[in-house]
Amino acid sequence: MADRGLSALSLPDDRTVQPDPILALNRMGTFDWDLDTGLLHMDAQAHEVFDLLPEEYDGRPESLAARVPPPEAGRLDAVVAQAIKDGSENYGTYFRLRCRDGSRRWTHTQGYIRRDETGRPRRVIGIVRDATEELAESEARSLRAAQDAAARRQSGVVQVITAALSHARSVQDVIDVLKDTHGVRHLGATSLVVGLVEAGRIRMVAEGPEAGIVPGTSVTRVDEPYPMSEVVRTLVPRFIESPEEFAEDYPILWQHITDLEITSAAYLPLIAQARPIGAVGLLYGDRRGFSDEERTMLVALGSHIAQSMQRAMLYEEEKDLAQRLQQAMLPRTIPSVAGADVAVRYRSASLGRDIGGDWYDLIPLPGSRVGAVIGDVQGHDTHAAAVMGQLRIVLRAYAAEGHTPATVMARASVFLRELDTDRFATCLYAEADLATGVVQVVRAGHIDPLIRHADGSCHRVSVEGGLPLGLSAEFGRLEYPVCTVELDPGHTLLLCTDGLVEQPGADLDDGLRTLAALMEAGPDEVCELADRLIDVAEERGGEDDVALLLLRRRGRETSRPGGRLQQHVAPGDPEALSLARHMIRAAVRAWGVGGRADDIELAADELITNVLMHTEGAAIVTLRVLGGTDGRLRVEVADSSSALPRRRNAGDSGVSGRGLLLVDLLADAWGVEARGGGKCVWCEFAVPEQA
Repeated sequence: MADRGLSALSLPDDRTVQPDPILALNRMGTFDWDLDTGLLHMDAQAHEVFDLLPEEYDGRPESLAARVPPPEAGRLDAVVAQAIKDGSENYGTYFRLRCRDGSRRWTHTQGYIRRDETGRPRRVIGIVRDATEELAESEARSLRAAQDAAARRQSGVVQVITAALSHARSVQDVIDVLKDTHGVRHLGATSLVVGLVEAGRIRMVAEGPEAGIVPGTSVTRVDEPYPMSEVVRTLVPRFIESPEEFAEDYPILWQHITDLEITSAAYLPLIAQARPIGAVGLLYGDRRGFSDEERTMLVALGSHIAQSMQRAMLYEEEKDLAQRLQQAMLPRTIPSVAGADVAVRYRSASLGRDIGGDWYDLIPLPGSRVGAVIGDVQGHDTHAAAVMGQLRIVLRAYAAEGHTPATVMARASVFLRELDTDRFATCLYAEADLATGVVQVVRAGHIDPLIRHADGSCHRVSVEGGLPLGLSAEFGRLEYPVCTVELDPGHTLLLCTDGLVEQPGADLDDGLRTLAALMEAGPDEVCELADRLIDVAEERGGEDDVALLLLRRRGRETSRPGGRLQQHVAPGDPEALSLARHMIRAAVRAWGVGGRADDIELAADELITNVLMHTEGAAIVTLRVLGGTDGRLRVEVADSSSALPRRRNAGDSGVSGRGLLLVDLLADAWGVEARGGGKCVWCEFAVPEQA
């Protein structure tokens, strides 16, 4: 601390070394240093400043070694030498003395260099004074300024941490904020510990910034002699201000952390709704003690952490409850289906209790048929999940009753409208006959399905859809057009919810094209393909759930699997009649009896037409292969009329009356069976195995 400026006092060149009353009153002593002889003369006040008795000083500067430590003496010599070398007239500096009792004292000296006519230094006269109080005040001001700056800095850090905590959802999010660069290190701490109360015990959930920095038990009782247990038990913060205090009050813990060089610590209880939920410990390695302002700041920080931690714990509890509720609403298992490989996947958007109403289902149906369902109830909450569960059940029930896909969808819409809810749902139902590959698809406001071919190419199936479930019943528009497609062996049908398709900044068509490309690039095996699609959804993120169902039709194991198909044909429904003809044609080809395809299709068409023309009800068409060695295919057309059909002579110019005649000519056998209040007309065709 050198002072090379002008002196505060002006001393004459011929000043003698004698006590000066004014200087003495200011505790200043004078000295006169003869550079030629090397003798340094001091007055009585100067002796007092150096804490020397007159008889202890012989006039030689070396005699001051008992009071001026070597490092300080070397610094003094350097200051004087530099001033002489520079041609300065004065110098000034602070240095420390070692007093008689061993204490240290700050001293200030100013010297005036007098030179002869040639410029050679001959004499130094000056003053010395006790500067302890002066520097103490200066140090106190500096310390207060530093503390104020630190308090402002830490206050800013607390604000940053608090802002970050407001966005934390999970317990791990809270821990990550505290261990972030704006957290524990900016608070001046070297390490952090966080524990949560669970069933009367404290479970350690974080140590760090790096795991394992603070060794110890991972679970402790509240009544154990640890600082974290103490603050949870008493709800009072614990500030440990020195290693000695730590070792004395918590010897069991101290023996595990002595290598960490901890000098102080602050343990803060996490209190929410007047009960302890855990505790936070901040461990310091470069400080002792805590000011009142720091204690207040840390207590406030603990309050913010407690609020965020409670919110995170509630979030995780609600998320767990919501996920369990949603899992309970979805099918526990997917049944094995002969002739197909099936994979289903579900990805939650992880929005806490705000779960979605997405669902999937696979419904085994008589014969070789199976129903595949995908849907999404409006909203992201437990009510949406509850509505989803009810819709899944009624769709399954309606399909199992044997209704056509369009009827299944219409009845589900009426059911949803009659529920005590304002929600609607989108849905897609596909009924596939795995023996023939015929798939009937109906769509209620849902996205179209995709089909991946055996060669890996993929295309979107455009399905003319109706209104979402609930809305179609509300507006009296219960018509759901049926789209029929063929799923050849090796082809894969994909049903999914919009969470798999939607992308930021892209429309639905773009999303479906991207999905088709993913299908084409994906693996052949359906489970691997499903995993790949879900992985992409995970990478993309998004705020919507994802449900998907993949159904891949296997190749035929035999030329004739012995299947059974059924189709409901309502009067006045030409589309249903067309679907029945399509089903018969596809089944005959799939079962390897194409040689008699025209005969079978024509006979079945005549029987269906008879029912629609001569009864007031619907026709139920059943096509199946009979067991046995002779190989026979049977067509049955049932109706609700008890009147038996009769053969008529149509005449040469008649346009009707030839139905049963044609059946008799084409089929190998035919007949009529009474069934309840109605009847069933059947015909059989011999279809031997082809070589």
